[in-house]
Amino acid sequence: MPTLMTDETTDLKDQASTGGDEAGASFTERYSEVLSKVNETLDQVDWGQMGRIGKGVGVLVVVIVAQVLIKGVIDTINLLPVVPGLLELLGLVVVGQWSWQNLTTSDKRSAVITKVQTLRKEYLG
Repeated sequence: MPTLMTDETTDLKDQASTGGDEAGASFTERYSEVLSKVNETLDQVDWGQMGRIGKGVGVLVVVIVAQVLIKGVIDTINLLPVVPGLLELLGLVVVGQWSWQNLTTSDKRSAVITKVQTLRKEYLG
């Protein structure tokens, strides 16, 4: 059955179309106001300082990712039954060998102490 358009529906369509134009103009005005406020705020930002903050955040993110990866590798190694014990034994062998090479005589011990003090002054000031 065909629908007939009455004067009421035509009037409603006319009102809706004019209301939509006003809403579009209002949106454009609001959008330009918001953009101008955002631009003013961004002009006040010290971008040199933001570069340092960005670098600091980047270093922090890299450290966190590295720690997560290292934890994953260590957890995987710990799942193997023999490897953790072998790694502990390897650590003891390396420490023993280094101690034998660097701490057996008083000259070698004093050289290690001076090297540690030099590194401490170099990095800690």
